Amino acid sequence: MTSSNQDLGQSGQNKKDIIELQGKVIENLPNAIFRVLLDSGQTVTGHLAGKMRVNKIKVLPGDRVIIEMTPYDLTKGRITRRMR
Repeated sequence: MTSSNQDLGQSGQNKKDIIELQGKVIENLPNAIFRVLLDSGQTVTGHLAGKMRVNKIKVLPGDRVIIEMTPYDLTKGRITRRMR
């Protein structure tokens, strides 16, 4: 079996490919999607991570959050943590 065949069985991305940024939620959108203003001034859309949905963590406009993004699409991300 070659290494390319082994790579086909892997799902997901490496942890090193994920970019974590901080921002502030500025707007609620339907289906647990939020518009987030990053500290760099860029506005992105982010959806709630599964763990946040399972644990029923509420996110409201004005909350500081950590958002994970991939280098492939810098306009969308996953909200993984709500800051205090």
